[in-house]
Amino acid sequence: MSHPAQPPATGQAPARLSTLDRFLPVWIVAAMAAGLLLGRFVPGIAPTLDSVSVAGVSLPIAVGLLVMMYPVLAKVRYSETRRVVADRKLMITSLVLNWVAAPAFMFALAWTFLPDLPEYRTGLIIVGLARCIAMVMIWNDLACGDREAAAVLVAINSVFQVLAFGALGWFYLQVLPGWLGLETASADFSFWAITLSVLIFLGIPLLAGFLTRTFGERARGRDWYENRFLPKIGPWALYGLLFTIVLLFAMQGDEITSNPLDVARIALPLLVYFVVVFVAGMVLGKLLGLGYPRTTTLAFTASGNNFELAIAVAIATYGVTSGQALAGVVGPLIEVPVLVALVYAALWAQKKYWPTATPTVADTPAEKANR
Repeated sequence: MSHPAQPPATGQAPARLSTLDRFLPVWIVAAMAAGLLLGRFVPGIAPTLDSVSVAGVSLPIAVGLLVMMYPVLAKVRYSETRRVVADRKLMITSLVLNWVAAPAFMFALAWTFLPDLPEYRTGLIIVGLARCIAMVMIWNDLACGDREAAAVLVAINSVFQVLAFGALGWFYLQVLPGWLGLETASADFSFWAITLSVLIFLGIPLLAGFLTRTFGERARGRDWYENRFLPKIGPWALYGLLFTIVLLFAMQGDEITSNPLDVARIALPLLVYFVVVFVAGMVLGKLLGLGYPRTTTLAFTASGNNFELAIAVAIATYGVTSGQALAGVVGPLIEVPVLVALVYAALWAQKKYWPTATPTVADTPAEKANR
């Protein structure tokens, strides 16, 4: 979301979050409450929001989705690829965790915890397919991970999602349940609808982020771009998320207030998912000898999810008032406190299992460039 300050010294993680990020769960809860009040006291808000749409998404919500995606993708160092791509162990392990193990695990959790709630179950599966490209940069910095490795893995996840999200959605929502004798997704599922929403709500900001960094660095240099420009646009990712949550809850107020236990049931598998996938990434990195910085990067990029994209896909495919969209909205509320706790866990693991490790993000980008 917002661009973090310079990376922290080991053991001082929470102090390095900006005020916006540190209280993100509070802002999300406030946005939910504001949305519920708006839906209750402003009659006819749903048809008004749906009166103009883009790719099946109401125009105001589409604007919010694009606003929250662009700053994140403008942060990625698209040119920092060779050194990280050369680490085949890291690359292969990340691809397997992100695109094979994690989606399959979320599929299993969704069916285990929500067998009787197909809309929420589908929403969770979509969340599992949306690999993290957003706040992972913050968690990685706080835990003293490898910043360049995180940037490259984020870039790869971004491009891969544009190319493969629709096919994977079709596999996990239609093909695999059929093979296992389970109920498939509802008839309104569409491979092309998912692909189109990914192209719009990820492809457009991805291209914009790439062009912004390319021409921004060329015109003013990396130091200006990362230390002057990014901090100015970074908070807009959070503003876009909160704006979208307000509108979603304004349109889903009756469903949410009538079924609070359903929201809790969505939260539980998300909690299990974050912890298990993170631990798996840390253990694999240790066994493969990746070193603490890249092990931490591997764990956070595998355990985090791109809820912005999941929300966009769910709304475009199933509608703004769907259970699938609600499952995506619950995600950030659970992700933020859990991954802050996992930052502490990573720093503890560094002291215990990598006692001689030197954090690779202790320098500013300018200092790194001068090495």
